[in-house]
Amino acid sequence: MRSRCCGRNGAVRQMRRAMPASAIFPSATAAFLGGVKSALTSAFFLVLAGTYIGMGALAHGFGLESWWLALSTVLVWAAPAQVILISSLGAGAPLIEVAIAVSLSAVRLFPMVVALLPLLRADGTRLRDLLLPTHFTSVSMWVESLRLLPGTPREQRIAFSNGLSVGYMGTAVSFGFVGHYLAAELPSLLAGALLFLTPMSFLMSTARNAKAMMDRLALVLGLVLGTGLAAANVQLDLMWTGIGGGTLAYFVHRLREATA
Repeated sequence: MRSRCCGRNGAVRQMRRAMPASAIFPSATAAFLGGVKSALTSAFFLVLAGTYIGMGALAHGFGLESWWLALSTVLVWAAPAQVILISSLGAGAPLIEVAIAVSLSAVRLFPMVVALLPLLRADGTRLRDLLLPTHFTSVSMWVESLRLLPGTPREQRIAFSNGLSVGYMGTAVSFGFVGHYLAAELPSLLAGALLFLTPMSFLMSTARNAKAMMDRLALVLGLVLGTGLAAANVQLDLMWTGIGGGTLAYFVHRLREATA
């Protein structure tokens, strides 16, 4: 009995150590600046810096101007969608096909927005207050928001998440310029490797944050299904991976609960 209690207390202490400390700010402006600081001191700062150096080199290779890359970063705000946009336009694809491809790529962010909005809403939150965080939602912002927002007062979460996003977006725009002007010296293999940082960082962050059995199972099933579908050259493999892996994990979870 004593060992069981000690084990439970040890698990609780471990969970408390893993949770971020609460952050209470004196004003909305301070919360915004706190979000910017969190962005610039997180591991995703380095990931975005490397990714957008590669993005700048890619845009330069297709003859696109640096200001165009900066504008597309602000408006699209999704590195995979920007890769599709740049490579499709550079290859001379029709605009309607480019728009459809970028839109389909952006659909993956919709579940992230749905998961994030309940954390941002407070009593009296207006719809227009949520429009900017909705646009700002990206992999880096979503992962860090889920980690940091629970320790932030609810009335300051929108300002904090906006600051977090501005920090990440400013990093992407700045290093996009750096990559564009360094493109002449940057080997194509290195530029491609830098672009690979984003999916790898998302994979590691997802694995770190997967606490429940269903989350871990969905991750493993997604990796297996995604590899098989990509090898079979199935169209929309990313979408089918998410739907298939998540659905199978959910059914296994329900079956486990029913037999428990």
